[in-house]
Amino acid sequence: MTVTTLPSLSLGPVLYLWDGPKWRDFYFRIADEAPIAHVVIGETVCSKRLHFIEPHVTEVVERLERAGKSVSLASLALVTLERESQVVRALVRDSAHPVEANDLSALGLLAGKPHSVGPLINVYNGATARLLASRGATSICLPPELPMTSVGEIVRDAHGVSFEIFAFGRVPLAISARCAHARSKGLVKDNCQFICGDDPDGLTVETLDRQPFLVLNGVQTVSHTCQALIQELPELAAAGISRIRLSPQDCDMVSVARAFDDAIAGRSAPADAIARLQEAYPGAQLSNGFHYARQGAAWIAGNAST
Repeated sequence: MTVTTLPSLSLGPVLYLWDGPKWRDFYFRIADEAPIAHVVIGETVCSKRLHFIEPHVTEVVERLERAGKSVSLASLALVTLERESQVVRALVRDSAHPVEANDLSALGLLAGKPHSVGPLINVYNGATARLLASRGATSICLPPELPMTSVGEIVRDAHGVSFEIFAFGRVPLAISARCAHARSKGLVKDNCQFICGDDPDGLTVETLDRQPFLVLNGVQTVSHTCQALIQELPELAAAGISRIRLSPQDCDMVSVARAFDDAIAGRSAPADAIARLQEAYPGAQLSNGFHYARQGAAWIAGNAST
């Protein structure tokens, strides 16, 4: 008889610009109340935001570890300046915690050291996963746009490395050296005045006929819909996925984590779990289309009625 090991919950880094006290208090609550085993913290989107969180990193790490959670530190997703290169080099050189690589420059620096690979690095087949594992990757969070058929093939083709799935949150789609968020408010990147901080859950972009389409988050573009792979958890566990990643949104993430935890353990039915997500993140349009090789914004009911 095949026994399926239940995946654990992980929390990705905050992608948005939150002020330091809000960022700190968010993780304090996660430490104290959320059934999450692993937390990735750090700035991945824009190096100009680093000074908001740096004063609080030590106390956040200590609080999370006292609560029994393991912690990794995330690298930047786009390195374009010498200053940013130095930030990544210092992170890899000095970190006492495992580093999650989010671009190829970090991967190069981490070669030969145990590390994890974040969802912003394209891993589209088993051969790539095996190569990354041979260079020290112990865990890979697969890109959120992969369909389940590809996820299953990659997991089967790459033994000796654990896999994680981006199961909740607006899907990171693109990152640019320019800042459309600042431009949309009449500013430029070099003098952005941290205007993206006015939109703690991103700035909605509409089509010409006023339909919500994407969301700007500084130099990053994310989906308007919120990926929610909660009715798919049994399928993901059976495929060998060991971690289920939740990406922080400006909502009640403790309730989101509890909904996923109950769904993983079989304590709540899919329909109930989906209703709890909608209550925790009111107004958000849920999606799971990528999982079924459909358009990402689609919602496939699946077994939600059971």
